[in-house]
Amino acid sequence: MSEASVAPTTPAPADLVIRDAVVLAWDETRGIHFLPGHDVVVRGGLIDAVQPTGTAVAALEVIEAHGMVAMPGLINCHAHSPMVLFRGVAEDVNEERWFNEFIWPMEVNLTEPDIELGARLAASEMISTGTTTFADHYFGMDAIARSTEETGLRALLGLTYFSSDGPAGLERGLDFAERWAGRGDGRITAALAPHAPYTVGHDDLVATARAAVEHELPIHIHASESRSQTRHSLDREGVTPIEVLRRAGLFDARVLIAHGIGIVPEDLPTLAGARVGVGSAAKGYLKHGTDTTPVRVLRDAGVPVGLATDGAASNNTSDLWETMTFFALVQKAVERDQSFLTAREVLEHATIQSARAIGREHDLGRIAPGFRADLLLVDLTGPRTQPVHDLAATLVYSAHSDDIDTTIVDGRVLMRGRRLLTVDVAALTAEIAPRLPRLTDRSHGRSIQDYDA
Repeated sequence: MSEASVAPTTPAPADLVIRDAVVLAWDETRGIHFLPGHDVVVRGGLIDAVQPTGTAVAALEVIEAHGMVAMPGLINCHAHSPMVLFRGVAEDVNEERWFNEFIWPMEVNLTEPDIELGARLAASEMISTGTTTFADHYFGMDAIARSTEETGLRALLGLTYFSSDGPAGLERGLDFAERWAGRGDGRITAALAPHAPYTVGHDDLVATARAAVEHELPIHIHASESRSQTRHSLDREGVTPIEVLRRAGLFDARVLIAHGIGIVPEDLPTLAGARVGVGSAAKGYLKHGTDTTPVRVLRDAGVPVGLATDGAASNNTSDLWETMTFFALVQKAVERDQSFLTAREVLEHATIQSARAIGREHDLGRIAPGFRADLLLVDLTGPRTQPVHDLAATLVYSAHSDDIDTTIVDGRVLMRGRRLLTVDVAALTAEIAPRLPRLTDRSHGRSIQDYDA
């Protein structure tokens, strides 16, 4: 048979085509911009192409997205997902009482089945409000990992430990990481998660740093959570919390810092030269009457700042879209500068910078060929979002998370038409309800730790 007579091969159908969306795109020169009338083609959990609508592509599934924005899924850079179980039970008290009289005594009551149910409830909330990846730092991490595997989310998971756990704390964290890294079809990655420099001593931080480098694991840790913590560290240790981490060698590994509110100018040379990101949970800071993450100085130093919800016991929701709006408003208020953080820059923090903060800028946070197909479709046809003069401003300041129509992770649709496909919320909440009196009981007089930061 001659070469000319060989029939051309027909490419296999795409797994999914999102048709006729306005695609939120990003590149180094233009930053955040929008491509109207484009299709997103997904194959094997990856974005295969972003192309003008009208290009013929066979697909196993097509989602018609006219009137919707296709954007990268949101990345929650710091969460304690099972704390949804304590939503609303520790209100209007100061930080010391919040920990010592309410949260840490109640967390003693948690069993692994409780944690799994709480994580699943949080997962359903995250899927419905646009989070596709979350970085979780908590106890009972096997239960959270199982929930992640079952509900279809992507996660960076680390088992919390304290120096009061002894060497077993780090050992359990390493064991978890070795057993779960790569599970969930690659959607689960693992970190080491020492609680904080005020609950984990120098020797244990040094051991953590060595283990992280040896096993090529990131470190997820609370640090400089408030300005008062920085002052107390200076009084007790003579150095800032960031310097405590540096002296222990943590910045030899990749580090994800929760909050970073107390970061001061002398910390910036250390952070600017490290593989480090910060997760900022703006709503919770307002609610607790604290200062907020110093985004301007961190941006100027080249340190990525991603968005975070923290736990729902302090934030009351796991809604990262809500956090995005608060993040924008709070930064303008504290800087007393209406021009600081444009809507496009806020969207960059919610996508590109959040991906950088967790060390996943190579495959998350963008709609581009080769990136994971973690996507949202946002319906802007409702009255709250019309008319649209500036699409970025509409997303940040007018749209709410309940405008999200579809959530996709790794090319798998987890919510469509606002209907969750991997969690039965009614059955879940019915199973949780009878557990609540036991979970919120504090009469036993025990506590996870004593808060003295």
